[in-house]
Amino acid sequence: MSILKKLIKYRKKDEIKTLFLVDILYMKDINAVYGFDNGDFIIKQLKKLLNKTIKNKINTFLKKSAFIDFVNTHVDVFGITIYKDLSHTEIEEIKDLIFNTIIAHRFSLIEDNSNINIDVTMGCSKSRDKKLKIYAEKALHNAKINYVNFIYLDSTFFEDEKTNENLLDTLKLNIQNNLVEPYLQPIANAKTEKIEKYEALMRVFDEKGNMIMPHVFIHKAKKYRLYNKLMGLLIEKVILYIEKYQINVTLNIDFHDILNPKLKELLFKYIKNNDIGQYITLEILESDKISNYEVVNDFIKDIKKYGVKIAIDDFGTGFSNYEYILNIDVDYIKIDGSLIKKIDQEIYLNLVKSIVLFCKQQNIQVVAEFVSDLRILRYVRALGIDYAQGYYISKPKPIEEIVKELNEKNS
Repeated sequence: MSILKKLIKYRKKDEIKTLFLVDILYMKDINAVYGFDNGDFIIKQLKKLLNKTIKNKINTFLKKSAFIDFVNTHVDVFGITIYKDLSHTEIEEIKDLIFNTIIAHRFSLIEDNSNINIDVTMGCSKSRDKKLKIYAEKALHNAKINYVNFIYLDSTFFEDEKTNENLLDTLKLNIQNNLVEPYLQPIANAKTEKIEKYEALMRVFDEKGNMIMPHVFIHKAKKYRLYNKLMGLLIEKVILYIEKYQINVTLNIDFHDILNPKLKELLFKYIKNNDIGQYITLEILESDKISNYEVVNDFIKDIKKYGVKIAIDDFGTGFSNYEYILNIDVDYIKIDGSLIKKIDQEIYLNLVKSIVLFCKQQNIQVVAEFVSDLRILRYVRALGIDYAQGYYISKPKPIEEIVKELNEKNS
């Protein structure tokens, strides 16, 4: 490290920094298929891509307003530290810049004219704390176990005592000021890539307007007995946007939501009184602990009277009860993202094929989640899957961006 670089780092050591950790997915598989020499060669290429091309792109995006440090933290994990308190929008833009550059890059193989693509998972956090790396590693770990390409964790929510106090106040703030907002992730026709519907994902915000992701607050919200209020506010806004913009929206519910009489009453009231059932799909988590199928069946029969469609989420993992699916009136099945991400591996490809065949025989349409690149979309199309959802199609967006896109499309 140069003396100048050391000096800059020392001067900025107490400032807020933003750390992105980039981890190569399925490195063991790459080593197994192409050999360790090729695995090492790919790591070297990614290191160069991050340390030069991507750093230059970030510098251009930030207009060279921040010092950027690069380090190879583990064998196949790389860190990019930006010595700046980045906004959430800047973090999202830089995340997309890193991810899109990597997945579009062709990585060469040794003594072979062929090349391959790789996929990565990223974790990010920002802090002036010396534990910044620990926070970013926690974010990266959560991204992996949740099968997503990126997770940002706010460092202010890591210390247990502070977490409980701050998060509780933040959730109360969202309820009191109606800050809960559905971010809408487009779902496209797999053949045409035309956006036909949106999935509503709950987002809450702290007093500074920073977004807090669901994996940070959902469990705590249920523990604090505030989840039902948050869910009620989310439903109200989803209904409002459907009425105003005539868009098709998928709303996630679980078994406990179905059991909750207040949420159930609220949902039925809005759908019945506003005559908007035809625009709504209720997505029930298949992996959730459903202990009473009769209750679920009764709920589905009642809600479908108003034109509401039903989807089963996360199908393909957990119990994946085919017999249960045969006994309820389901319109869509969403194949679990952990299977779609590995669709280029024969065992997962065959599993997805069997699910698609089952659905076709039952006249159930199929949605593929976690479609992160064109390669996966091509597999999805080849298998005859009806809909695609994921970052290749679009990331979740606030209603303002969705409306802007709709206006541009119709103008």
